Amino acid sequence: MIGDQWGVSDAEVQRRYGCDDLVLVPTQEAWRGVTVHAPPEVVWARLRQVRVAPYSYDLVDNLGARSPRRLLDVPEPQVGDPFTRAFGRDQGRVVAVDPGRELTAQILGAWMSYAVLPHPRGARLVLKVVARTNRWLAPALSVGDLVMARKQLLTLKGLAEADAASR
Repeated sequence: MIGDQWGVSDAEVQRRYGCDDLVLVPTQEAWRGVTVHAPPEVVWARLRQVRVAPYSYDLVDNLGARSPRRLLDVPEPQVGDPFTRAFGRDQGRVVAVDPGRELTAQILGAWMSYAVLPHPRGARLVLKVVARTNRWLAPALSVGDLVMARKQLLTLKGLAEADAASR
């Protein structure tokens, strides 16, 4: 499908993610990934920040309020916690956590898992999204998600790399 893969390897597409156990027969699957030149624990600290802001196109999904650039002391996510904060209110729910490795959440009818994977140059931040939706609507949703998720992952990458450089 158009827009279903960006920046991911075949191995990353083939691996199991927490969201795979939640939507057994998805009509939509999408993978996005970036290499982050920072240690996995620094990437995980930045990923936790998604709980306070979306880190994508703030004008679109955060009512123009800029997602925080400084690293906040955000506690480890817990099952049942809000997934993120957008449009001035909590959005989605955390459904599974493997601290330091994977965060799985549900939002707007989609299930997603963010995985922080070790990499020789630092870490890989990989996102898999699954949903059961109208087969005719799936391509448009995949392309729309690609635009927003790509921006989010690139923003988190840049912030984590800056954090690692300032250590």
